[in-house]
Amino acid sequence: MQIAAGTAWPSREALSRVGTPPVRKVLDVVLSSALALWLVASAYLSEVFHGRLVVLPVLGLLCFLAAVVAFRRWSVARRLVPSLAMLLLCTLLGGGAYTAGADGTAVLLWVLAAVLAVDRLPMVAAVCVWAVLSAVVLLANIEEPLAVVVTMGSVLLGGYTLRLDAQARGAGFRMLAQERAARAAEAESAALAERARIAREIHDVLAHSLSAQLVHLEAARLQIEGGYDREQVLRRVVEARGMARQGLAETRQALSALRGQLVPVEDYLRELAVDGVRTEVVGEPRLLPAEASQAVRRVAQEALTNARKHAPGADVRMRLEYARDAVTLEVRDDGTDAPGTELGASGSGYGLLGMRERAELLGGSLEAGPAGSVEVEGGVGGAPYGSGRRDRSEGSGTKGFTVRLRVPA
Repeated sequence: MQIAAGTAWPSREALSRVGTPPVRKVLDVVLSSALALWLVASAYLSEVFHGRLVVLPVLGLLCFLAAVVAFRRWSVARRLVPSLAMLLLCTLLGGGAYTAGADGTAVLLWVLAAVLAVDRLPMVAAVCVWAVLSAVVLLANIEEPLAVVVTMGSVLLGGYTLRLDAQARGAGFRMLAQERAARAAEAESAALAERARIAREIHDVLAHSLSAQLVHLEAARLQIEGGYDREQVLRRVVEARGMARQGLAETRQALSALRGQLVPVEDYLRELAVDGVRTEVVGEPRLLPAEASQAVRRVAQEALTNARKHAPGADVRMRLEYARDAVTLEVRDDGTDAPGTELGASGSGYGLLGMRERAELLGGSLEAGPAGSVEVEGGVGGAPYGSGRRDRSEGSGTKGFTVRLRVPA
């Protein structure tokens, strides 16, 4: 036996009997009551307690029970010296009974003390206590050494069996508690992930819709400040109203997506293909996983919004390609020579950054940059699109921009 193992206490779960079935608790109470009656009965059957001494067995039993309760508490606290002191008290009670002539009661007290020691103390201390009590029992029954050896050997095996049973029950309880904690953590993680997904969906829909409305309202404001043109202002307001309606429809669609109800991606892209936007679908269309489908939709929305903001009037092409194990969306505009306006500065500037994070969460990638900087087949070229705005000089036009998303599907 290794020294560390020999000096280690049983687990706290084993010592506290946590997880003990109710039936086992009832059996323990019945067994303890039977042993208490046996102690008192054996003391009175020895016929040595008469007159005023008749109360001694009951008092001795109460002292023994108090010592056992204190021993259990000290052992749960893993305090060796107080625990040994309680066992010493039990041994002295046995010695008192032996001195009074109640040999059977004394042996029973010593046996019970030995069982408690083997069951609850570190093994080295338990074996030492068992050896001392075995010697005491042998001295008290020197005429029957074989019976003492068999009895104390059985005590050692019985106490160790109780110890192993408690250890196994404690280990099972620990594993159950760990499993419950793991399940609780997993449920909490799943809930947080779902909340994050819902937050992304709501943010993406609102950011796209409100940003588009802001473009038109800002244009209306500039037209009012630069010279009142009723028809132009009215057109911008009507377009903003249309964007609000579209945002409401997209919000409903996001809720449908959260419920697992989605229209095909290519149909959704064709609905977005207005105001000079051309759509091309390559490969055999198929139903995409919900997360991949939403990523394609949101990137298309954000890319078109940025094209309208930074290259108004430019031709925009959307290309959706179904590969065997992935889907690729490319949104490319031809740019414009028109000077930049305040419209290009509207928005928070984090739209495509969020799309890039969404793609990486799915094991995909998002690339964006000026035309020519992004590889045609989705290589590593192109700058990571961190700000959602084009890198252009003040007052200059844009010469084309490309956004490419690739996600496993």
